[in-house]
Amino acid sequence: MPLELVTLRCLKDNYAYLLHSDAGTVLIDAPEAMPVLTELEARGWGLDAILLTHHHDDHIQAVPDIVAATGARVIGAAADAHRLPPLDVRVAPGEPLEVLGEAVEVIDVSGHTVGHVAFHFPASAMAFTADSLMALGCGRLFEGDPAMMWDSLSRLNALPGDTLICSGHDYCAGNGAFALSVDAQNPDLKERLAAIAEARSPCAPATLAQERATNPFLRIAALRGPLGMEGQDDAAVFAQLRRMKDEF
Repeated sequence: MPLELVTLRCLKDNYAYLLHSDAGTVLIDAPEAMPVLTELEARGWGLDAILLTHHHDDHIQAVPDIVAATGARVIGAAADAHRLPPLDVRVAPGEPLEVLGEAVEVIDVSGHTVGHVAFHFPASAMAFTADSLMALGCGRLFEGDPAMMWDSLSRLNALPGDTLICSGHDYCAGNGAFALSVDAQNPDLKERLAAIAEARSPCAPATLAQERATNPFLRIAALRGPLGMEGQDDAAVFAQLRRMKDEF
């Protein structure tokens, strides 16, 4: 059975996620304690672990309060351990990890930050990508460069299309507006934006297939011509899109 997923809105525009099964409950990222603890209490769940994607405060700042209330273990990237809260378990891309009885793939998605990881749960068809691949966009490059982020997005884009992409923020208004500015003739994009506007469809999570059809940073081949970049490689087209988004 796939793990049960609960999406929590935190702070101004963050997402955190609870995963639950008979084996227990885990949290992906910890932006704010109250929404997490309130949801756990309402459902009668404890909390066994917190998985951290990267070191930015809006993803880790509630760890001390949540650990104090629940006793949860903290799991994060060994490469980022010096900037994360104290870790009980350090993980590295490619190393085995089991969470709630399910094998988890730890994926290096550096770019937004160096040491950022995503957690892919293949059996449940979910990937927690935080500020790498995002709904209709991708994270800003605070520490990495475009080539690094393109490599990261390519790794994520290699996952099965039915994988639910659970990203770290609701930036749909800005991301959607930019996507429409560079991909205005895309019917899938128009349909998705209309559904979001009518509140018939949440901004996130969304399947990787939906992101492939609507996210400009995964539509390099389709946008190469409109951008006048015929003959240039995928990484160069991505870099141009990222520059355009930063200036949008």
